[in-house]
Amino acid sequence: MSLLVVGSVALDSVATPFGETADALGGSAVFFSVAGSILHPVQVVGVVGSDFPLTALYALEQRGIDLSGVEQAKGESFRWKARYSYDLASRETLETRLGVFADFRPKLPAGFRDAAYVFLGNIDPELQLGVLDQVKAPKLVACDTMNYWIQSKRDLLLELLRHIDILMVNDSEARELSGDWNIYRAAQWILQRGPKMTVLKQGEHGALLVDRTTTFKVPAYPLQDVFDPTGAGDAFAGGFMAHLARNGDLSPPNLRRAMVYGAAMGSFAVEAFGIQGFDKVTPADVRARVQAFKQLVHFDVDGPAGP
Repeated sequence: MSLLVVGSVALDSVATPFGETADALGGSAVFFSVAGSILHPVQVVGVVGSDFPLTALYALEQRGIDLSGVEQAKGESFRWKARYSYDLASRETLETRLGVFADFRPKLPAGFRDAAYVFLGNIDPELQLGVLDQVKAPKLVACDTMNYWIQSKRDLLLELLRHIDILMVNDSEARELSGDWNIYRAAQWILQRGPKMTVLKQGEHGALLVDRTTTFKVPAYPLQDVFDPTGAGDAFAGGFMAHLARNGDLSPPNLRRAMVYGAAMGSFAVEAFGIQGFDKVTPADVRARVQAFKQLVHFDVDGPAGP
């Protein structure tokens, strides 16, 4: 079943205590599609400027990513620059230059409008609603947002929640949106506004899948080497949605498996700068890491009696 992502295609300049990179391929649609394409073909809608290195786009196409929905507009490409702290838990945005992304109005090619699985990357909720007007009958719609839209476009964001199945946000975004410091109450507040589920991304502490009656927790994969957390959340979303799209199974057990596939993709993302963590990753590598997750959390409830 077809999988569509609408979001940013950017050039990132990132500095961490372990190195730095300049004008590297990034953006929500890029991290999502690179991670997701390992499991399932991905269609991308976005925009780049006239200065964007086209060789980088060709490299994405070699991964089986359909970029026919990416337009090139006259002007500067979206650029983002940031510096991370030593523990990689916090970052300082040094520069954001939206360029042509500031005037981005997603236009879905005819062949993309039948998408069964849709992920709305972190863009203006007005544009996210506009995308939903263009897709015909999606089986599952998930979306991301951020503090900026929560503060500046709250009414539109609340309207969007009525039309989606899953909201994927981090802890601070869920708390700000709901006005509740307790993350579990915040999740239920979100569900009361429309989504069937919410995924709460918790960085090095993993992620939560919450519906109206159950909560599932997947930990972060224990890594000894972490270089760059940029895009980990979008890679998580790519793994999550691609797993669902490749088998069309939205049962609770498979949604839990999708959480683990998402966590696996997030772990690959942080092992190198930009999208380099995925350069040699195969479906077999992903499967092996998913199996490792099982060993990480599995235990027997019934064991030998104590003394």
